[in-house]
Amino acid sequence: MTLPIWLYFVIVGIFVSAFMAIKTAREDREFEKEWIEKEGKVYIERMEEEKERKKQVRETGS
Repeated sequence: MTLPIWLYFVIVGIFVSAFMAIKTAREDREFEKEWIEKEGKVYIERMEEEKERKKQVRETGS
């Protein structure tokens, strides 16, 4: 039983498409993880700055 040549191209295209979708999803996940870590560090730095500011206000206000 012989299949038309275009059917082979369709099957190869499906596999290539699946591979690219998996690759892109993995890259997006890594990018999001890095972005979340970066934003978390910025948040912690702001909290520490606020804590220092409040500490200075208490020391000068007392």
